[in-house]
Amino acid sequence: MTGVTEQEDFSAYFTMRVQRFRRLAYAMCGDWHGAEDLVQAMFVRLYRNWRKVRPATVDAYARKILLNVYLSGKHRADREIVVDPPDHPAPEGRDSDARLDLERMLTGLTPRQRAMVVLRFLEDLPVAEVADLLGVAHGTVKSQTARAVEALRVVLPQASME
Repeated sequence: MTGVTEQEDFSAYFTMRVQRFRRLAYAMCGDWHGAEDLVQAMFVRLYRNWRKVRPATVDAYARKILLNVYLSGKHRADREIVVDPPDHPAPEGRDSDARLDLERMLTGLTPRQRAMVVLRFLEDLPVAEVADLLGVAHGTVKSQTARAVEALRVVLPQASME
């Protein structure tokens, strides 16, 4: 590092990435308060290991921490997860009703399926990377993602009728 302390380096990374990880955490858990808890836990763990993290892999490492915290369920404590509409209206040009329907549908998936769908389709990660993050075989990611998408297809027509 040239003239930049580890703390300054971490602070810069935090500032650049915190919003991205909040959105990812929200997509996983469906609750803004829970997402804040997940991201806070992720950044605390990341900071503890900051010296060991290679700059080229820091995003993947942070994503892995976030996924582990989410799947462990520790972020939930005694909180009941409720899908609430956002506190502010969606920006122009976005279909907020469809987005809220998607969020409700995602809550019907198991945490692992939801994580796979979020990582595959919202984060646009390849099957191999999702498999590595979750510590499962590529075929498991493919089959679980296919089941999750099928479950969403079943719910989708019902949601559009309401």
